[in-house]
Amino acid sequence: MAIGWKGVFPAVTTQLREDLSIDLGDTQRVVDDLIKDGVTGVIALGTVGENNSLDFDEKTRVLRAIVEVVAGRVPVITGVSEYDTRRAVRYARAAEDVGADGLMLLPPMVYVPKPAELAAHFKGVAGNTGLPIMLYNNPPAYRTMIDSNVLAELVDVPNIVAIKESAPDTRRFTDIRTAFGDRFVLFAGLDDVALEGLYLGAQGWVSGLTNAFPKESVELVAAFDRGDHAKAMEIYRWFMPLLHLDAEHDLVQSIKLAEQVMGRGSERVLPPRYPLVGARRAEVIAMVERAADTRPVLAPARAG
Repeated sequence: MAIGWKGVFPAVTTQLREDLSIDLGDTQRVVDDLIKDGVTGVIALGTVGENNSLDFDEKTRVLRAIVEVVAGRVPVITGVSEYDTRRAVRYARAAEDVGADGLMLLPPMVYVPKPAELAAHFKGVAGNTGLPIMLYNNPPAYRTMIDSNVLAELVDVPNIVAIKESAPDTRRFTDIRTAFGDRFVLFAGLDDVALEGLYLGAQGWVSGLTNAFPKESVELVAAFDRGDHAKAMEIYRWFMPLLHLDAEHDLVQSIKLAEQVMGRGSERVLPPRYPLVGARRAEVIAMVERAADTRPVLAPARAG
């Protein structure tokens, strides 16, 4: 299955009102602003979109609103993060009906499956949708590794097309290429090893901190693609203090707070998460303000 996924795909935030009800209009505004700033795709209802804090109907409403505002300008990939295969299939089918362009499929939540169970979960979802699928490997967060044995079981599943690699060990990119060639499109999925991922064969970057600094994120990848490695490194080094936030357990609160500081969204989050307070909140605000004050000079936007 051919796909054109590449570049910068922010894992977009789900915006909330003061009473913590979902603000679909503001979610659409945030997504529209990111597209206007040059991102090449969006991940709806990933970790940063607070997928697991929403029920089925809420997820489908948010996804429908995002698909509507994107209006085909870039691919919309939605997270599939469920407790079991049955629920994952239900949401995957709903996402296809709503008009998503692809799925970002996670291992089952809570239960840590054996390799054969994990492969069966992925096959079970893939067999019930025509959408292309990006697998999401994040062993620090989900205690499950999508290893080479699992991938070998999935080579013949035509709509499993990509892997978002969020293991901090960047050797994974090379190992997957060595074992499977170009069978799977690779995406860097952990912000603070994103450039390393691009050097090792990733075709794109699923990013959290792009929500706060989209133009810099887009230019980082563009500079790499055109061979301007000095500019890519300059942006990456400037960005790195913030990119480390993506590897912390409070990444959702930190990224939404960064959005708020930059005037792009609200820091409100759904329980069990709560907005950052005290020294941690002050630390993140200071990091974002420092980044805003020292932004690298970007190349002028090209016409067309």
